Amino acid sequence: MSIPSNPVVYFEIPVTDLDRAIQFYTAVFGFTFEKTIIDHNEMALFPLSDALPGISGALAKGEIYIPTLDGVVLYFHSDAIEKTLEKAIANGGAALYPKTSNGELGYVAEFKDSEGNRIALHQPAD
Repeated sequence: MSIPSNPVVYFEIPVTDLDRAIQFYTAVFGFTFEKTIIDHNEMALFPLSDALPGISGALAKGEIYIPTLDGVVLYFHSDAIEKTLEKAIANGGAALYPKTSNGELGYVAEFKDSEGNRIALHQPAD
């Protein structure tokens, strides 16, 4: 059985306060969101363009969604990790792992979002 695409196609970030999380991710990354209800859970969908590579997902609030520092780590693209980390901290987040080289692949860093999730950043090599 062959895999027809990259293995990850969608993600959900658990939140306890959907509006606070929307405000946080908008301030840090400039994203716009579309609010909806899916299977009785409040969702805010990240933007998606079929013309661009990558996947999209949602901020998700519901009984089964529990923010954590100990779960899966998502990596968001950043052209300027240090500036993105500054925005995260200024908007209620906290730095967890400073900008660090991962060799030819570029740089990584991690922060805690407004909801208590570990979120990572990736900046391509120059």
